[in-house]
This record gives sequence, C-alpha cells and structure tokens, in this order.
Amino acid sequence: MTTLPSSRPTGGVRWSVVVWPALLAVCLLPGVLPRLVQPLSPGVPLTFDPPLWQLTLTHLGLVLLALAAVLLIGVPLAVAVTRPGREAPRHLTELLVGLGQTVPTLAILALAVPALGFGWAPTLLGLIVYGLVPVVSNGVAGLLAVDRGVLDAARGMGMTDRQRLWRLELPLALPVLLAGIRTSTVYNVGTATVGAALGAGGLGVPIINGLSQQNTGLVLVGALLAALLALSLDALLGLFAGREEPVA
Repeated sequence: MTTLPSSRPTGGVRWSVVVWPALLAVCLLPGVLPRLVQPLSPGVPLTFDPPLWQLTLTHLGLVLLALAAVLLIGVPLAVAVTRPGREAPRHLTELLVGLGQTVPTLAILALAVPALGFGWAPTLLGLIVYGLVPVVSNGVAGLLAVDRGVLDAARGMGMTDRQRLWRLELPLALPVLLAGIRTSTVYNVGTATVGAALGAGGLGVPIINGLSQQNTGLVLVGALLAALLALSLDALLGLFAGREEPVA
C-alpha cells in the first residue's frame, strides 16, 4: 500500500496544527469532557483513575515508541531492497511486510502474549508490525520513483553510491516517505487502543471499560481523545511535510 503525499495547502496544515492540539488540550482539562458526555451516562458519574491526561500521555508514548522502531526498521529496509539487482528481495519484503495488515491486530497480540506476556511489549510488537506497511511501501515507491537520469548525472560527476543516496535519493523520496509515516502514525493511534486489553493502558482503557459496562459515555471519551490525538499528530507531521521542497 502506497500513500501519496497530501496536496493540502500549507496554510490549511498550519491551521490544523493549532486547532487540533488546542481542542485536545481543552478536552483534557479536568472535568470538561466528562461533563460534555455525561448525558450519555445517566445516573453514572464519569470518573477516571488514572486521569485522562495520564492516559493520553501513555497512549502517545506507545505510538511514538512504535513509530521510532518502525522508522529504524522500515527506512533501512526500503533502502536495502531498492538497490540495483534486488528485485526478488524487494518483492518478497513487500509481501511479508504486507501480511502485517492482513492479519487482524487482535490475532497478532494474542500470539505475542505467550512469549512476551502482558503490558507494553506485545502491544508494541503489534504496532510495529501494523505500522511497517505504509512506511516500507512508501519508502520503496519513493526511492524507485527517483529519476534515473539524475542518478546517472550524479554518477558521472563522481558521486559515490552513499553520496547519491544521502544527497539525492532520500531527499527526493522524502515527501512520499513522509506520507507513509503520517499514515502509519494515524493507524497506530487507533490500533494502540486495543493494547488496553493487555494491560498497556492508554486511551483504550475507557473504551474497553465502557464496552464492558455498556456505558456509551466512557466509550465516547476514549474514542474522541484518540481521534483528536491522531489528528494532532497528523497535522504536526504534515507541517514537516509542508516544509519539504523538491531538490533542484
């Protein structure tokens, strides 16, 4: 799966960078969000222990740690399989990585629990497996899309393979790669809610508690905060993508 770079104007990206984090911050103020959704929980006061800001930070930590691992694995892997003469390893890599989104997340987590136990470890494994797909796919697509004529000209100028990679290929492929990173991050904000069932904490806690108690208010609190967190991270990453300019 390859995600194309966003065509939204930079002004729109900057607008969203301010609005979504601001809405998230307002919802995390003590008592604000519980009062808004209280009508959906008649007779049941909405209280949270740990508080919502702590659940949000835990969720953010899970997503960012998984993203760091995805980048450390996915980007070098995309570079390695796009070198000349590696078509067979590239197709195999894309096939194996693509399996990460064909297997249900719950199945991945369930298979990881016997080996890793409960908590962050199996949740991170699931997020990494799920998040690798857009990063590797977009990395491969971006690197393969670099104009061969530009690379031949650089080779004629005496640039080494390493210099061509760092000075030409990666900068030219970066917009497509950043689109994959944004997609991976947004996916994993939603996927990380499942980790609450394994004791990882985060914004999945009120969702799971709400489902078990048939409390719509609790479910809405977790879902709304997760959505605002995903929109905030996407807007921040979009700001970095908006700063990227084509290499002359």
